[in-house]
Amino acid sequence: METRFIITKDGSHTLYSEQFKATYHSVNGAIDECKHVFIKNGLNNQINRLGVNTLSILEIGFGSGLNAFLTCIETKQQAISINYHTVEAFPISANEVEKLNFIDFYSEEDKTSFKELHQCQWGKTNTISNSFKFSKHLCLINEFKSNQTFDIIYFDAFSPKEQPELWTEDIFKQMFELLNNHGILVTYCAQGQMKRNLKSVGFKVKALPGSPGKREMTLAIKEI
Repeated sequence: METRFIITKDGSHTLYSEQFKATYHSVNGAIDECKHVFIKNGLNNQINRLGVNTLSILEIGFGSGLNAFLTCIETKQQAISINYHTVEAFPISANEVEKLNFIDFYSEEDKTSFKELHQCQWGKTNTISNSFKFSKHLCLINEFKSNQTFDIIYFDAFSPKEQPELWTEDIFKQMFELLNNHGILVTYCAQGQMKRNLKSVGFKVKALPGSPGKREMTLAIKEI
């Protein structure tokens, strides 16, 4: 998939997909967006809600690997354990991975972890650290099958404008079934129809302040 690099406002890269005519992360700050949407309002929010130090996460859209990378770093900082699964249908190339500058903001140890996330085998459980088990799945979202359920879903697909088929009631019903009770889905998106689709399959939906440059993001909770 043809891409080009963009430097975002926090200095970190995002990729622009020529196929989908969309960026992988916010141009207002790729790292800032990930920290706000997925780490603060996803991971840390759920740790506080559940009062646990072991969680399972499903990411929709591995992409550049940034969300997985910052989650891996967070396990070391907070002494938590994560079983992380991610789904990607169009992985970026090894050459593109080498050019991403995310690792320039972090330690040498963290740089090694970032490379392992991209280089490890698809369809296998990989040990990135003692606290981070990682599995990546090369498939479309509706093809993903799992024998386990999850505490958090990072829903980071391209937006409803670029990939409307990924934000439907059918997809969110699949996400609902993949979550444990009291599990959450977090996404940067705040589109009205998307939130209605979440509600229609059983999620309780909350609008939260968005990352830099966005007014809102969405938190969806499974409570049955």
